[in-house]
Amino acid sequence: MDGDTLEPTTSAHVDTFARDHLPPPEQWPELPFDLPELHYPERLNCAAELLGGKPPQRPAFRTPSGDVWTYGHLLARVDRIAHVLTTELGVVPGNRVLLRGPTTPWLAACWLAVLKAGGVAVTVLAQQRPHELTTMCAIAHVTHALCDVRSVDDLAKAEIPGLRITTYGGDAPDDLLLRITGAPDEPFTAVDTAADDVALIAFTSGTTGRPKGCVHFHRDVLAIADTFSKHVLRPREDDVFTGSPPLGFTFGLGGLVVFPMRAGACSLLLEQAGPKQLLPAITEHRVSVLFTAPTAYRAMLAELDEHDTSSLRRCVSAGENLPAATWRAWHSRTGLRIINGIGATELLHIFISAADEHIRPGTTGVPVPGWQARVVDAEGTPVPDGEPGLLAVRGPVGCRYLTDPRQREYVRGGWNITGDTYVRDPDGYFRYVARADDMIVSAGYNIAGPEVEDALLRHPDVVETAVVGRPDEARGQVAVAYAVLREGAHRDVEALRAFLKSELAPYKCPREFVFLDSLPRTATGKLQRFRLRADVPPVSGESPSPPAPEGELSTGGGPK
Repeated sequence: MDGDTLEPTTSAHVDTFARDHLPPPEQWPELPFDLPELHYPERLNCAAELLGGKPPQRPAFRTPSGDVWTYGHLLARVDRIAHVLTTELGVVPGNRVLLRGPTTPWLAACWLAVLKAGGVAVTVLAQQRPHELTTMCAIAHVTHALCDVRSVDDLAKAEIPGLRITTYGGDAPDDLLLRITGAPDEPFTAVDTAADDVALIAFTSGTTGRPKGCVHFHRDVLAIADTFSKHVLRPREDDVFTGSPPLGFTFGLGGLVVFPMRAGACSLLLEQAGPKQLLPAITEHRVSVLFTAPTAYRAMLAELDEHDTSSLRRCVSAGENLPAATWRAWHSRTGLRIINGIGATELLHIFISAADEHIRPGTTGVPVPGWQARVVDAEGTPVPDGEPGLLAVRGPVGCRYLTDPRQREYVRGGWNITGDTYVRDPDGYFRYVARADDMIVSAGYNIAGPEVEDALLRHPDVVETAVVGRPDEARGQVAVAYAVLREGAHRDVEALRAFLKSELAPYKCPREFVFLDSLPRTATGKLQRFRLRADVPPVSGESPSPPAPEGELSTGGGPK
C-alpha cells in the first residue's frame, strides 16, 4: 500500500456493511505513509501476519495460574476457532462478531480467529450493561457474538434482534471450546482480505456520552505496531508484557496483544489488573513491559517496597494526562522513566510520545515516527509555538466513524482534531493543557483543569482529583475540585486551599472543593468528567468552600 490513496482495493468481504457505511472519502483525514515499513501489500490479513513466522515453542500468552500458551498452541487454537466460525456458525467475511469477556488467552484467540476468518471484530468490555451493548450492536449491525460464559447474562438481556451468541468456557454442549475439539485439526487458510478491508470496530469509551464506532483496517492494526511500538517502545523477543487495560480498550489491544505478538514476545493476561494485582504479577512473572494509567502508577507507589519490580524495563502510561508529580515520584522510587503518550480510539493507539533520555516530564513528547502533529486555532490555522490551541494529528491511521455525523467535527482539513488543548514548545515538544472542553473560563481567566489537578496531586493527602467548571451567573464558570484523599486523612478544605495558593496563581484556586470516596470512571478507567459537570451527587459528604474574596480573582493575572 503506497502513498495516501483513498481508492479502495477489491474487498474480500461478502457482507459489505462496514465498508458501505464508512464516511465518504472527502471526509477522511489525509493518510501519510512516511516510513518504508508502512508500505503494506494490497492483500493483507493482520491476524495471519501476527501469528506467522513465530517459533512455535516460544511463549505467546501466560495466565496468573501458570498456564503458558506457546505460539504453536495459539496458532492451532485460532485455526480451530476459525473453522468453527466458518463451517458451524455461519460467519462470512465482513460479518461483525462481538467479543466479550475478561482478559484471557481465549478472548485474544477469538479476536485473532475472527480476523483470520475475514470477520470484523467488535470487542466490548465485560462490564458494559445491556443498554450499552444494545446501542453498540445496533450501530455496528452485529450478527454473531463469542462471549465468555461468565459475561453472557447482560449480553443475553440486550435487545439485539437476530444475534447468534456462542459462549466459551462453560459446559453446555454447544460451548465453543467443546466445539473446537471436533473441528478439523488442520491449518485454516486466512481469508485473503485487502489491506483496507475493515478488521475491527472500536467504540469510544464513553467519557463524553454516546459511543462512536471507530472503523479500522487490517493495515491499521500493523501500523500501530510499526510506529509507536517499533520506534518508541522497542520491544524485545524476551519481553513479558502485562497491564491493566482490557482488550475492549484499544490501549489494551495494542499493548497486550498486537505489540508483543508483532515482536514475538509474551503477554501475561490478567483478568483482575488493578494496582493491587499488578505488583504481585510483576514480581511473580518477571514482567518487563507494563501498560497502565497514571492513576495506577500513583496508587502502586505506596506498595512498591513490598514487591520486587526489578524486572521492569518499560512503563507506558496513556488514557489520560500523566501529571509530572506522578512521573517524578515513580522515577524517584524505581529509577524507571514512564513513557507518556497520547492516543485515541479514533487513531487506534499512541501518536505522540517519547522514551528514555528524550522524555521531558510534564510534556507528552514529540510525534511518533510516521505521525505528524501541530497546534491549530478553531479555523485550522497553526498557532505560534507557546500558544495554546487544538491538537491536530495525521498519520497512517485516521478517524473513520461508522455512520456518525460527528466525523465532520473530528476531521477538518485533512487533520484529525483530537479535542485536546495543547501547546507546542519551541523545541518541538507537545505539552498537554486540557481537553478542549475541560478549559474553564472564569471571569475572563482561562483555568486549565489538569494544571490545577497536577498541583493538588502534589499534596501528600490527595490520591485522585478532578477539576471541572460549573456554570456561574456572575463569572460564567467557577472551578470545582473533586478530591479523593488517602485513608485516614482529614477533609480540610482550608488546608487544601492554602496549599494550592502556594502552588498556583490565586485565580486558579477552585472556589469549591468536594470530597469523594472515588471518582466516576468508565470501565476502562477513564475519568468521566461529564458526570462531574452534570453535578452527579457525590458518594460521600460534600464540603463546599466559601467564595473567595473578589480581589483574589485579579491577583497575578494570566492569559485570556
